Amino acid sequence: MASASRVRLGTLVPLTKDNAGSSNGSVSSIPIFQGSNVVGRDHLVVVDKRISRKHLSLHASTDGSIEVVVEGPNPIMVRSKGQRLKVCAKEKAKIAHGDVLELIPGDYFVKYVDMGDEHKSTVPMNLSDLKKGKRHSEEDGAAVKRNRQIMEDEALARTLQMGFPCVKSQCTIKLCCVLSKQESSAEDNTAVSGMTSVQKISSHDSAGSSGRNNERTRSVGPLKDMLPLTFRLMRVQGLPSWTNTSSVSIQDVIQGEVLLAVLSNYMVDIDWLLTACPSLRKVPHVLVLHGQDGASLELMKKLKPANWIIHKPPLPISFGTHHSKAMLLVYPQGIRIVVHTANLIHVDWNYKSQGLWMQDFPWKDTNDMNKKVPFENDLVDYLSALKWPEFRVNLPEVGDVNINAAFFRKFDYRNSMVRLIGSVPGYHVGPNIRRWGHMKLRNVLDEITFDKQFCKSPLIYQFSSLGSLDEKWMSEFACSLSAGKSDDGSQLGIGKPLIVWPTVEDVRCSIEGYAAGSCIPSPQKNVEKDFLKKYWSRWKADHVGRCRAMPHIKTFTRYSGQNIAWFLLTSSNLSKAAWGALQKNNTQLMIRSYELGVLFLPQMLQSIPQFSCTEKSHSSRDGVALGKTIKTKPVTLCWKGDEEDPSIVRLPVPYQLPPQPYGTQDVPWSWDRRYTKKDVYGSVWPRHG
Repeated sequence: MASASRVRLGTLVPLTKDNAGSSNGSVSSIPIFQGSNVVGRDHLVVVDKRISRKHLSLHASTDGSIEVVVEGPNPIMVRSKGQRLKVCAKEKAKIAHGDVLELIPGDYFVKYVDMGDEHKSTVPMNLSDLKKGKRHSEEDGAAVKRNRQIMEDEALARTLQMGFPCVKSQCTIKLCCVLSKQESSAEDNTAVSGMTSVQKISSHDSAGSSGRNNERTRSVGPLKDMLPLTFRLMRVQGLPSWTNTSSVSIQDVIQGEVLLAVLSNYMVDIDWLLTACPSLRKVPHVLVLHGQDGASLELMKKLKPANWIIHKPPLPISFGTHHSKAMLLVYPQGIRIVVHTANLIHVDWNYKSQGLWMQDFPWKDTNDMNKKVPFENDLVDYLSALKWPEFRVNLPEVGDVNINAAFFRKFDYRNSMVRLIGSVPGYHVGPNIRRWGHMKLRNVLDEITFDKQFCKSPLIYQFSSLGSLDEKWMSEFACSLSAGKSDDGSQLGIGKPLIVWPTVEDVRCSIEGYAAGSCIPSPQKNVEKDFLKKYWSRWKADHVGRCRAMPHIKTFTRYSGQNIAWFLLTSSNLSKAAWGALQKNNTQLMIRSYELGVLFLPQMLQSIPQFSCTEKSHSSRDGVALGKTIKTKPVTLCWKGDEEDPSIVRLPVPYQLPPQPYGTQDVPWSWDRRYTKKDVYGSVWPRHG
């Protein structure tokens, strides 16, 4: 990130609005660096058009002075030394430590805390002269305690990654129950005086432990580790900086000289997308495949650039959606394929636990045009089902080409590191019954030989929306996910499934508060079925620092200890609509929705793919030769073993294994229940009503 080399002088910390339960819980913590800073809509969790993209500019000097200029059309309020000053568009004001800004008069309160005071054990009562100064002083004291807590929790998370199991059981609960984004101002605060015993353990060699932690997270990065282009977690705002060491933003994905972009998703905010990734404006041809209708679709049509084509794939069966999340980016050098879990909206790319996989592939040589691999066939089969309106483009050195599904056979996928698992709506019979959904996954796993340790080993289902299920379908689904043979030729056997799902407390204490629950849209009638109680397991993500970033990521896996048999990153939630349900005495598979995922398997490799469409240092067509054929071993970040083993592929599985079953007080989140215990912003749920 550009700010990594800049000097940080302080933080704008969110404050609660009043003591009546309303809040400004949609503001994130905002670091302030020396020089120019911009504050705007992208710092909000929810969209509020009253706040401009560039709402304020702040110029911070090393002497501690900060000049604020109102860039947007709406005024702000500055509270300083007992005074409340209105600052209108294009006007300037000075702020200092302890001053409070109302980004909209009466709403979105943030307090400036400079670095010199951020770490102190007490906070000066600068707001004591305000009308409600006593209450603000109490809040300040609570914020200090919460900042201290977040530092302990960060140290704990580092400790977990370094492998100190002795402190795990005592302290993991803390990370999931720290309060609002106020605590995020403690990022980068690991070197403080008065460390707790947990911090001392993790910091006995402060620089060394930090380095080891960074190396651990960095080792999963595309084009950086020895087995590149596995999957990465997405960057999350408002978390300690170490958690994002190897995570990616949308700008990391869409970069370079893109000639053609196919963007597949459910929700698409074109206004945000063009602001977050302005390079898209320069792409000559953009096709957007979406799942929206009504007012959302009309807005897309209104905002889209003239050269963009938008298309909603056909939905032949009611209650289906186009839900797949992928990008196909064509470059002069080849194609970048991305499969991920985030809608193309601000909140999904900034405040959720999300994941993506991407890999670059070169153009085929003319002599190889008829050579096909399973990845290619799966991709073209899936794209064919989308039935977008074909269009012609002129590509440099390729010429005039028709952009249809067959066009994507022009790339060499022989070094693909994953298999595609797609769903398309329809009633699939005959050979097609094993072509899509959970039957496709069963079909692929049936072809794979796994280590004997995975015989009858458990399964994990982790997702963000739960359909209306029954025990019969759960058995059908587990049968597909348990497919495969062991080394001795016997079937692996049915694994016991567990469902990783946030509790009400997880959502309440998250960095978004209850607002996070709107993206975990499962009703009580689906969640609170008696037969599901035996499956519930906690969302515990200490090792990647994402306990408080609610999961929109969807993953399914089979594991033994910290070893992974296979791992699926997908858009599919746990529903019959996404995965399909067998009908007519198991001779027909009915699927309602479009979905897409990538399956990581133990693979036999002779070379490591190094091709890149955007990095000259990785532009060779062939990979790096290993000198022998090896079988990869997927493991979690917490795996302990030979760090030099070339067969090890570390996957940033975002939850801890084995999962922790729900306790007697844990309640699974459902979004249509009423919750009166206030969240970290002082709000109840639902917000209105």
